[in-house]
Amino acid sequence: MSKLENKKIAIVAADGFEQVELTSPLDALKKEGAEIHVISIKSGEITGFNHMERGDSIKVEKEIADADINDYDGVVIPGGLFNPDALRRDEKVIAFVRSAFAKKLPVAAICHGPQVLITAEVVKGRKMTGFSAIQPDLKNAGAEVSDEEVVVDHGLVTSRNPDDLPAFNKKMIEEFCEGEHARQKKSIAA
Repeated sequence: MSKLENKKIAIVAADGFEQVELTSPLDALKKEGAEIHVISIKSGEITGFNHMERGDSIKVEKEIADADINDYDGVVIPGGLFNPDALRRDEKVIAFVRSAFAKKLPVAAICHGPQVLITAEVVKGRKMTGFSAIQPDLKNAGAEVSDEEVVVDHGLVTSRNPDDLPAFNKKMIEEFCEGEHARQKKSIAA
């Protein structure tokens, strides 16, 4: 039996995601037997980027308006310059992310992806990392930030950039295998 057989994971992304930050976790999760749904703010396809160059399109399985957190065992938020900005402006995305924390589900976010967690107000008091440019934003939102390839805090997995993907994928899979985390918490900013 694969490590993640019978687990359903939501990858929440929009146009402008960093290509490898979606495809690498997607492939790693599938290899371990997880069922993956790419969820977005629109139906059809979303287009990635390889840094500043347009990348490939990927099929969206479900619109966020039709997604129910109770159907999932974990959430992944890839980075990219445009992806997190679009996601954090969508109230349904923010509600979905807050619900994941309220249900104590493992959540993995890489690069600029933690910006979505800042908007969802779930970073206060959490140990985290992210792309160097957003580390001050994480600190300002109350996170305890370190500049490491991967940081795990009771079901919350964060990494800085595509170079960290091997460590990110490994820890993400470990946390998704463990399932709900009693100490995963919804940290709403005061």
